[in-house]
Amino acid sequence: MFPTSTIFLSCVIGVLDCGGAEFEDGEEVYDAIGGLLQGSSADCKNEDDIRDILQQTHKTLTPTSFTTSTVDARKLEKAEAKLKQKQGRRNERDSQKTTSPLVLEEASASQASSKKDSRVDLSGKNRTYDIRIENFDVSFGERSLLQGAELSLSTGRRYGLIGRNGLGKTTLLKMLASRSLRVPAHITILHVEQEVAGDDTGALQSVLESDMVREGLLTEERLLNARIANGTAEGMETVRLSEIYAKLEEIEADKAPARASIILCGLGFSPKMQTLTTKEFSGGWRMRLALARALFPTNMLDVRAILWLENYLQTWQTTILVVSHDRNFLNAVVTDIIHLHSQRLESYRGDYENFVKTKEDRLKNQQREYEAQFQYREHIQVFIDRFRYNANRAAQVQSKLKLLEKLFPDNFEKLSPPVLQLDEVEFYYNTDQRLFTQLSVSADLESRICIVGENGAGKSTMLKLLMGELTPVNGIRHAHRNLKIGYFSQHHVDQLDLNVCSIELLLNKFPGRNEEEYRHQLGGYGITGELATRPVASLSGGQKSRVAFAQMTMPCPNFYILDEPTNHLDMETIEALAKALNKFKGGVVLVSHDERLIRLVCRELWVCEHGNVRRVEGGFDEYRDILQEQFRKEGYL
Repeated sequence: MFPTSTIFLSCVIGVLDCGGAEFEDGEEVYDAIGGLLQGSSADCKNEDDIRDILQQTHKTLTPTSFTTSTVDARKLEKAEAKLKQKQGRRNERDSQKTTSPLVLEEASASQASSKKDSRVDLSGKNRTYDIRIENFDVSFGERSLLQGAELSLSTGRRYGLIGRNGLGKTTLLKMLASRSLRVPAHITILHVEQEVAGDDTGALQSVLESDMVREGLLTEERLLNARIANGTAEGMETVRLSEIYAKLEEIEADKAPARASIILCGLGFSPKMQTLTTKEFSGGWRMRLALARALFPTNMLDVRAILWLENYLQTWQTTILVVSHDRNFLNAVVTDIIHLHSQRLESYRGDYENFVKTKEDRLKNQQREYEAQFQYREHIQVFIDRFRYNANRAAQVQSKLKLLEKLFPDNFEKLSPPVLQLDEVEFYYNTDQRLFTQLSVSADLESRICIVGENGAGKSTMLKLLMGELTPVNGIRHAHRNLKIGYFSQHHVDQLDLNVCSIELLLNKFPGRNEEEYRHQLGGYGITGELATRPVASLSGGQKSRVAFAQMTMPCPNFYILDEPTNHLDMETIEALAKALNKFKGGVVLVSHDERLIRLVCRELWVCEHGNVRRVEGGFDEYRDILQEQFRKEGYL
């Protein structure tokens, strides 16, 4: 059991009293007192055990007030007992593993409502387009994501929903889109989730079909015309046909193909591409189609499309709720930030930068109150200082993310340049589509290179040429004999076994190590405790990305090739990834459309276009100016 001496307990209670109201989760409680508990525990020295105990302890804290929480030895003992029971059940499950089919948990939502609210909604008297949902819960399986939450969306404003991976952002959007949460019936919801399904529908037609009103009228028009043609129509049907023609004229249905084509063009679809079927496009292009379908009636866009989208959405008149981890996109587009944390939603006026500043000011004010209220407790000042360190940086997850910065090991020998080179390379998949002609590039262990360009320009193909996965038709690839490449694919999820847990995934990939090594590797990327034993398929997109990073870095490469590494990562993790890459002593070549990551990491910017690669001397600012000028010439600005 944990020691129960007066000094020990006063230290623990003092830290929890001072910071209890501001700890966002058990990880922050662990940051403050985990080391003390681990060093003082006689029979619970495992780091994951202590994390689980502090997760239980955190539930006794009040996150939204400054009142003092009482934590005594009895609560710690109960938490430890629950942990041992939980660990026993886990061990029992591990020993009885079967090959039964994988059953994934489902999301659900519940909401307190009154009969009055329901009557008003059904009567149609409440015609406001504002949305206010009070006192609702959202869960995923047995996990509670939101409790007693409130969400207010004012018509015409553009909201950015942010929060760390796995907290429930995507699930919340699904609950709204499916109307599992009560949204007034007269409000239309358009949900852009994943790429469109690949079938024989043409790209332009796929966008046109997303306007259900127009499609319904056209379908009815065809049926009525057929009945009139074969002489089976009744008198009222002729009247109805006239009404349909009037409605089609009112909604300017004849102009719809042109509008859809403009949106597709803005997202990078050439006239020829707009005639292709959806099954002929890659995942990134299908994601663009999904976006076009949402724009038309209402962790995969390249920089050009993102810039176009920023300009487009700034003129949008209806309400937008977007989940994005692109800091610059949020600053350009949104009018409000909604921060999901601690099973609740907090709203901030302004863009992302204003959110950071407001949150930082709030934390500093809280810190001053803590210092004034508890300064007499000198014997726990070391713990208060540790908490203050986090608060002053306006990132309560700072200490946990610092782990990520150390996860690119660089205890390898220096290699004489060039370590990786393509010389006069020509490559094509078929002779009618030559991707590269006379491609010459090189990189060494000092390189921090970012490759940008439109989707389909050949960025991923060039990475595969650099890795040796593809063989040039002409030209030479040279790689140092001691070069060890770590590769992160933009389709990294496809490379993960979704039916096993993260520990088993690493065990199968790198056999011969003990479980603690696999847990330590995963823990550095935030896959800790119970998360590491859940099927990979049940993890969020960001959590799957973290598992892929853990798998990629385990063999300690000396050169990283990263294809869209920030897809699905939250902003705190993107910042930590940037710091990790800057500290890494090896070489880095990455493809990214995340402006923040590019500015933080890259020393060279290569533009992939027209069968070759050119270096932009002015970096991202020059590249952005080039795109803006193109938009002006093409009439989009």
